[in-house]
Amino acid sequence: MATATAEKNVEGKSRQGGSKNEARRLRQTGMIPAVVYGAGQDAKTIAVDPKQMVRILNSESGHNTIFDLSLDGSAAKVMIVDWQFEPIKSALLHVDLKRIAMDKVLRVKVPITMKGEAPGVKVQGGILEQILREVEIECLPADIPSHLDADVSQLNFGDAIRVSDLPHAGKLKFLTDENQIVTHVVAVKEVVEATPAEGAEVADATAEPEVIKKGKQDAEGEAAAGGDKAEKAEKPEKKK
Repeated sequence: MATATAEKNVEGKSRQGGSKNEARRLRQTGMIPAVVYGAGQDAKTIAVDPKQMVRILNSESGHNTIFDLSLDGSAAKVMIVDWQFEPIKSALLHVDLKRIAMDKVLRVKVPITMKGEAPGVKVQGGILEQILREVEIECLPADIPSHLDADVSQLNFGDAIRVSDLPHAGKLKFLTDENQIVTHVVAVKEVVEATPAEGAEVADATAEPEVIKKGKQDAEGEAAAGGDKAEKAEKPEKKK
């Protein structure tokens, strides 16, 4: 499956922020509402092409993609920081864009891609468990990687790859704990369940004493009641 190509330039149109009805009418024209903010400037409500936004989100670098936004005759570097999809039709409804200063570090989350085949799985019969699927980093906008590779080709049973083991060019700083495990090879977990027959026997064993006890109590109750009646019958009636 080919990776979508991110847009390099996106044209936005200024609009007045309004009600849900106005946003619905805007979507009927083929555009969606958006807001752009950051870099010490006021936030602006704008309209953008949802198809361009979806291509950016589906590209290799995803929401970390930095692109040019043309607005009111000027351009700014921006990235998508939040977005909303319609839950049923999966149509993009809204995006938040942030202006980016290329000379200032950013905090972003980058996905982790598993690479290779672990000997601990192929030869030793273990399973590869991925604990982390993304890490938070800090770097300049131009140095944001699309992903970080976790090479498991040397991973034997019991071995692990930690955040500090992820390869990088030294231009980024890990904000996620570097000692945290990304992936490791562990033993297959066996789940032992009781068979229906065993379960039934256990249920019968626990239920039987209760039935006996209840029957005994009923018999004792009936015997006591009978004794009372007999005692009343034998007691002579006082003559007046």
